[in-house]
Amino acid sequence: TKDQSYVLFSLTQNQLAMTLFPLGGLKKAEVRRVAEENGFINAGKHESQDICFVKNNDYAGFIEMYTGKRFDSGSFVDMGDNVIGGHKGIIRYTIGQRRGLGISSKEPLFVCDIVPKQNKVVLGLESDLFSRTAEASEINLITCDRIESAMRVKAKLRYRQKEQPATVFQTSDDRLHIEFDSPQRAITKGQSIVLYDDEYVVGGGTIV
Repeated sequence: TKDQSYVLFSLTQNQLAMTLFPLGGLKKAEVRRVAEENGFINAGKHESQDICFVKNNDYAGFIEMYTGKRFDSGSFVDMGDNVIGGHKGIIRYTIGQRRGLGISSKEPLFVCDIVPKQNKVVLGLESDLFSRTAEASEINLITCDRIESAMRVKAKLRYRQKEQPATVFQTSDDRLHIEFDSPQRAITKGQSIVLYDDEYVVGGGTIV
């Protein structure tokens, strides 16, 4: 089984007290064997790597259908805010993306920022994607009520990322400041950042 702590960090102590993880101590092959022995029709089903209910992996189309909102085309700008082309709607791009931009350049360009209020997508060099700091709000702490002083942790910026050494500071009731030991690629607003102390989840928040 896979470690799901990254997506479970927001659970409260009350929720955790009433939660059981019956598969936590089993390997995937063991789970499939038990499922097969008990007649589960999906015992041998292949893993889904994407969102299973999004047809043809058309995430932009799904968002427009679900929200009833159309995301219009807008401008690609460089790091100096100069218009260098047009995009097809901000929901069709992710931080760190290189392919499918339709922009010719002497050096490869990457999505470095998305500015919804101005309907702009900021492009830059890969080096522009790296940062050593992150801010988080909507925080949930599990092992303590508050981080009173600088705390050494390992942090994950995305589900499949290896934990990265960092120092975290709590700067207000709902704000964390994280300083990484080494620069991190494509720190993305809206994604979760989860903090670990050895094998324990300290807590986390939403990157802002």
